[in-house]
Amino acid sequence: MIGYVTLGTNDLARAAAYYDALFDSIGIGRYMEEENYFVAWAQEPNSPSVGVAIPFDKQSASVGNGTMVALFMESPEKVQAFHKKALELGGSDEGAPGFRPESNNNGFYAGYFRDLDGNKLNAFCMVPTK
Repeated sequence: MIGYVTLGTNDLARAAAYYDALFDSIGIGRYMEEENYFVAWAQEPNSPSVGVAIPFDKQSASVGNGTMVALFMESPEKVQAFHKKALELGGSDEGAPGFRPESNNNGFYAGYFRDLDGNKLNAFCMVPTK
């Protein structure tokens, strides 16, 4: 499964501050960083992580079309709170929390947003269906 995901940024300090506050809202802190290059967050060193980095090739970071990072939450309430926090910190809404697809409740509940660099993420959970 996924070990880590890295998102590109052109302003590491700004991106790190955004993710410090966002991940702090669910009790996750930094676990690894290299000055002027990257910062990563995880529950513990051997668990999946999310990082932001200045591109290794020193070219401008850009958003990948169709690329998205999905972050698992334990409940719809946690999805809603995380999505709300992402927007409060300056992220942009890409789809309010709710079941997807809306017309077919298959148990997939998600809220979509973009970070300060335009990277697309979602917070999701699986809800038992009847």
